[in-house]
Amino acid sequence: MIIASGKQSLAKLMPKQISVPTNPVGGPAAWMGSKIQTSADWIFHLNELEILELEHAFENARAQGKTTYDITKTDFPLHGLGKKLVSIRFELENGPGLKLIRGLPVAKWGEDKSTAIFWGISQYLGEPVAQNMMGELLGHVQAAGLENWNENHKVRGYQTTVHLPFHCDKSDVVGLLCLQVAKSGGTSNISSAVTIHDQILQTRPDLLAALYEQFAIDHRGEEFPGDAPFYMAPTFAMHKGRFFSRFGMKYVESAQRYEQVDPLSPLQIEAMAYFNQLASRNDIRLDMEFKPGDIQFLNNHLMVHSRTDYEDWPEPELRRHLIRILLFTPSYSDQNVPPEFAELNFFIRRWGAEPRVSMLANS
Repeated sequence: MIIASGKQSLAKLMPKQISVPTNPVGGPAAWMGSKIQTSADWIFHLNELEILELEHAFENARAQGKTTYDITKTDFPLHGLGKKLVSIRFELENGPGLKLIRGLPVAKWGEDKSTAIFWGISQYLGEPVAQNMMGELLGHVQAAGLENWNENHKVRGYQTTVHLPFHCDKSDVVGLLCLQVAKSGGTSNISSAVTIHDQILQTRPDLLAALYEQFAIDHRGEEFPGDAPFYMAPTFAMHKGRFFSRFGMKYVESAQRYEQVDPLSPLQIEAMAYFNQLASRNDIRLDMEFKPGDIQFLNNHLMVHSRTDYEDWPEPELRRHLIRILLFTPSYSDQNVPPEFAELNFFIRRWGAEPRVSMLANS
C-alpha cells in the first residue's frame, strides 16, 4: 500500500493514462433485472438428496474433530453436489455473476451446524478471506443499535437497520446465509455493474472517463499503523480483456475528510451519482427477498448490491440475521486483476495474517 505523508496528494501520484472502451462490454453479466426477475436460472434449489449429502459431509468433518474454520473441501466431501457447486463458481466468475442457493433447513439444523455447512459449501467456490482487521472470516450481519453510521466512520452499514446504498465488498465473491428475516423490509437489491457501464456509454459517454479515474476510498479506521487511511481504485477498469468494477460512493465521500485527498471534481461527482441512479432504476435492479435457508453469492467485480431499510422483531432470537463470507476465487488470482486490486488483495491478506479479535466463536 502507498503511505501518505504530510499534505502530499496520493491522487497526484497515481498514473493518469486512462483507456476507456468505446464499445459495450456486454456478455452474460450484462443483464437487466426486469428481464431475469421472473427467471429461475439464477436460483438453485437443493433437493432432499443434496441436503442429505450436506448432512453427511458435516458429520464426516465433525467425526474428524474439525471445527468450522478447520473444514476443507477434503473434509467436506460432496460427490454429487460438489460438481454443481463448481458449475456455480463458473457462473459467478464468467456468467451472470450471481446465484441464489435455496433450501437449507436452518431452523432444523440451528446456527452452528448451518454455519459450518455454509463454510463447507463455500470451500467449493473459493478461499475465505478476512472481512475486517480483526481477521474475521465469518461475520454476523445484524443490527447492533448503531444507526449513526453517517456520522461515525467506524460504524458499518450492515450493523444498522437503515438503507444501504449500492456498493461492493472487498473480495471476488460475497456470500450471505440467511438464518432469520426481518419483521418487514430488508429487501436485497442487486444491479449489474456491466449493464450500468454500458448504459453510461450509451446515454452519458461524457461521464464514463471520470469513472475510469482513480478515487480515494476510505478504510474507515481499518488500516494498519503507518498505512494511508484510504486506498486508490477506479470505479471501472479493464484488465487483460476482462471487466472490473468497484463502487462505494459513501466510502469515496467519507475519504474527502482527509487532507491528502484531492476534492472530487464536478464530473466525478456527477458520474458517481449517475452510476447510483442507474443501479437503483427499476428495470436494471433485481430485487431479492431472502428466506431462511437462502444463500446468496455475488461477484463483486460484476455486481453492486444494496438493501432496503427494515423493521426488526422485538424478540432477539427472531431478529434479522445473516452470516457473511468473502471469497477469493481461482480465476481472479493477483496476476489476473488490475494492479490496484492486487494491492487491495494484499491488504486484505494482512487482515487475516494479523488478526486482532475473532468475533465469531469456532463452533
